[in-house]
Amino acid sequence: MSKFAKWLGGAAVVALAVGSLPANAQTPIKFTLDWVFQGPTSPFLVALEKGYYKAEGLDVTMDPGQGSAGAVQRVATGAYQIGFADVNATIEYNAKNPGKEVLCVFMAYDFAPFGVYALKKSGIKVPKDLEGKKLGAPVFDASFRLFPAFAKINGITKWEHVNLTPQLREQSLVQGTVDFISGHYFSSMLDLKARGVKFDDIVAMRYVDFGMDVYGNGIVISPELAGNEKAVKGFINATIKGWKDVIADNKLGIAAAKKRDPLIDEALELERLQISLQTNVLTPYVKANGMGDVQPERFAKSVKLVSEAFGLPAAPPVDKVFTNKYLPPKADRMVVK
Repeated sequence: MSKFAKWLGGAAVVALAVGSLPANAQTPIKFTLDWVFQGPTSPFLVALEKGYYKAEGLDVTMDPGQGSAGAVQRVATGAYQIGFADVNATIEYNAKNPGKEVLCVFMAYDFAPFGVYALKKSGIKVPKDLEGKKLGAPVFDASFRLFPAFAKINGITKWEHVNLTPQLREQSLVQGTVDFISGHYFSSMLDLKARGVKFDDIVAMRYVDFGMDVYGNGIVISPELAGNEKAVKGFINATIKGWKDVIADNKLGIAAAKKRDPLIDEALELERLQISLQTNVLTPYVKANGMGDVQPERFAKSVKLVSEAFGLPAAPPVDKVFTNKYLPPKADRMVVK
């Protein structure tokens, strides 16, 4: 065989290999979480580790966040193309920035994890007992920001806010410098447990149990990415595979989180993941309809309620907050058998 024939044969092999690569194999995607690497967000890490995003032609880099409002801001500015953030922070941003909306394309927390927590020894039993008490919370905490709506619904007219860092929140409750705190159920409950408080000694008031039926975290995309249907659908498809894997084997998620943050407490994060799955993700609606979508009437009501809670001039149009047009068929979104 001549040298030219050998070269030609080699070139054909290279061309065949290149032709077999998925389209947009190198599409770079910067993805931001709302918080640090923990059990509840481990499905994203599993999808990344197992190459599910790569298989969809996406080169994803994943960073921790510093709160949902920050994650929305990162996506809105284009610093990140995709984020995992509280849809209620998205509602607020979109109402204030018409024409520059960040769109939620996949709902992960069908029930929001928001709530307030007190110790039984304080004598607090029901929401009305919070009247005039000290609330310890970071100003950016989603549960804190929605507390006025919770208070209005439950007849609480006054309270005192003590601004705390997340690191001091649960500690301050244990020490008694505040009467109650706000936070995600799967975070505050376990952070109190880590400080020696038994679950039975905690009064937990989840907003969803007291008249506030709102959604929680979902996948949000930048206005620029909205036109790249293939990339958005690919990211969602890969993420669903990650959720399915973690739901089938919880420890798989914790192992992935441990690789990104070797200092995490594996037992604690496993419990955090399991609580989030039980109370926020695998709701009756999700079990029957799969992950990702919303109930239109319920979502419209939640947008109105949240807009009123934040004192927005008007609620943003529902279709400017959430769309299901990028979701795969229901059969592909079923995460429990």
